[in-house]
Amino acid sequence: MWLLRAALRSPISVVVIVLGVALCSTLAITRMPVDIFPNLNLPVIYVAQPFGGMSPAQMEGYLVYYYEYHFLYITGIESVESKSIQNVGLLKLVFHPGTDMSQAMAQTVGYVDRARAFMPPGTVSPFIMRFDAGSVPVGYLVFSSATRRRNPGCCTKPSPTFVRHAARSLGAAAVRRSGTNHRGQRRSGPPARLSHGTG
Repeated sequence: MWLLRAALRSPISVVVIVLGVALCSTLAITRMPVDIFPNLNLPVIYVAQPFGGMSPAQMEGYLVYYYEYHFLYITGIESVESKSIQNVGLLKLVFHPGTDMSQAMAQTVGYVDRARAFMPPGTVSPFIMRFDAGSVPVGYLVFSSATRRRNPGCCTKPSPTFVRHAARSLGAAAVRRSGTNHRGQRRSGPPARLSHGTG
């Protein structure tokens, strides 16, 4: 009863409060998709170049240097950051906001091919990945086996059928599958015997 009396005593305050609640609820509804599923659209491309047996200094001198030099000619590039570690060279290409990332990816692939002409023979193609919401996993599904004697590949059998259909029914656009951990054996012995494969 006191609420009705207060509303009748000051009707303008009640109207302002109702309009404020309506405005706040409208803003909350319109911004909710942004908060739950943010549109990252980060203008970033990563290039990872593997080469077995090279130290970080060799990776920098023989491989990463040529990438850094060629990537400066890509349209819309803002900066090129690189890190050389054992057997791998990592490059981060940052573009200006508003850059057409499809064109930037195409130019990156072209300049990667051009830079590889200056690299040592046997250099494999690098991994080129655009960092956006589609390349970030939103969940992991892990299969395991209760018995130890099973083949490690037994856990990959459900993924082509069950996982793909279940994910598509939930609205996933693409399902990527990573391989299982394979069992390995370590053997030690004389180098002469190991080199002939008789270890």
